[in-house]
Amino acid sequence: MRARTRTGGLLALTAATALILGACSGGTDDSGGETDAATTGGGGEKITIGIKFDQPGLGFKEGDTYTGFDTDVARYVAEKLGYSEDQIEWKEAPSAQRETLLSTDQVDMIFATYSITDKRKETVAFAGPYFVAGQDLLVAEDNTDIKGPEDLEGKNLCSVTGSTSAQRIKDEYAAGVQLLEQPGYAECVTALLSGQVDAVTTDDIILAGLAAQPANKGKVKVVGAPFSTERYGVGIPQSSDKCEDINAAITEMIEDGSWEEAITTNTEGTGYTPNASENPPTPDACA
Repeated sequence: MRARTRTGGLLALTAATALILGACSGGTDDSGGETDAATTGGGGEKITIGIKFDQPGLGFKEGDTYTGFDTDVARYVAEKLGYSEDQIEWKEAPSAQRETLLSTDQVDMIFATYSITDKRKETVAFAGPYFVAGQDLLVAEDNTDIKGPEDLEGKNLCSVTGSTSAQRIKDEYAAGVQLLEQPGYAECVTALLSGQVDAVTTDDIILAGLAAQPANKGKVKVVGAPFSTERYGVGIPQSSDKCEDINAAITEMIEDGSWEEAITTNTEGTGYTPNASENPPTPDACA
């Protein structure tokens, strides 16, 4: 009786061991080699990507849909890293929270009009840049007087509360410009369309995204005379090992035409073209 019990226990132990070993080993591909869930992005893994939720044409959330140039670049890069779109978890990344989100590992990457600066590099790391923007002006479609910041002398200019872009124009280009602050760029565009202001200012691609919205199409235009340089990078934690792979994906996106297609799609009908002397950019070497 004892012998039969011991034999049954050994058989059960052998079966359980086989199951455990089977569960721990990687799957096999068609050639018999093992697959690695960590490198393929499979196995139910997720990648968390920070974007803006309120910037049409760049990062915009509407229901469960995420659109814009930043999100298109993010999807492309994620795919090259081995993650399908259903493995992306989108997280809102307001400007003031981006460093915190990265330094506390709440996100793996951020694509959110995130300019590369030495000060930010003290806290986070960057891949890219994937785009070079410049401060520009948005005016009414039929406006022929405003061709640059110097033409704003005595005129009314709108920007978002807390932004330094309008003050830069007052300090450096047109001391007599009258400034109007609004809580968001949508409100600035409303003020422009109503004639309350003569122009809106921020980065050119942000303005192009606003101009591309159905309600604004054919009513406003980007002047197309950028007067600053803002290098949009992919924010990553300083501990990340993804910089080289992200740069390779950005380079491939530029070379295969997907980058230009994403720009065109998200600014269609605005007449906007990126600054050709700066775009498409070459990613910096990873530190």
